[in-house]
Parts: sequence; C-alpha cells; structure tokens
Amino acid sequence: MTTDGRIFREAWIAGVAKHYPGEPKAGYIAPWDATPTWERECAAAVFGQVRDLIHASAGNAAKLSREQKGRFVAICWITQIHKHIADPKPGYIADWDDLPDWQQETDSDIFEAIERAV
Repeated sequence: MTTDGRIFREAWIAGVAKHYPGEPKAGYIAPWDATPTWERECAAAVFGQVRDLIHASAGNAAKLSREQKGRFVAICWITQIHKHIADPKPGYIADWDDLPDWQQETDSDIFEAIERAV
C-alpha cells in the first residue's frame, strides 16, 4: 500500500508543480510522510483501482483518451472521499467539468504515472 500510495502522491505533487497556476497550497505539495493517513489510504486505493483497470483491460486502457484517464482518477478519488469523510466540502467531490484545468491535467498525469509504474 505504501509504495502504491507514494507513486500516486509523487505524481500528484509533480502534476501540481507543473500545472498549478501560481503558488500551490502547502497541503497540495506536502510529502508523503506529512500527508494525513486518510489521504494516504485514498491515494493507495485509487492507485489500486487504476492498476486493476489497466490489468483487466489487458493493456487496452492505454487507448483511453487523456481526459478519460483523468476522469477515471477523479471519480475513484471522489468515491474514496465519500468513504473517508462523512460531510466533504463541495470542492472535494466536484464533478470533472467543475474541476479547475490544473486539477484535470494533474489527474490525467496520475493515471499515466500509474500506467508507467505497472
């Protein structure tokens, strides 16, 4: 779980550094060890869901568009938020079309990082 979650978190941080306009919030770029336990659990779970999709598709998940890859990460993340937070902030569970561009790009980057890892 730790390795999977770290890969997810490192991809998130790299995506934020690349796509976030201006200076990101400290929590956005906090290292793995400074990330709350619930968030580490979410990261590992979403990594596993993407990995499982890649394996279940016999590699055909590579044919998804970049947006489709990002949407998958986003919906998996939202599901984990609902699992861990009883009354999440609206921004935590925003639909894809309501996410800022930087976050959409970062979610797509995460999927592609997981593809490379598996």
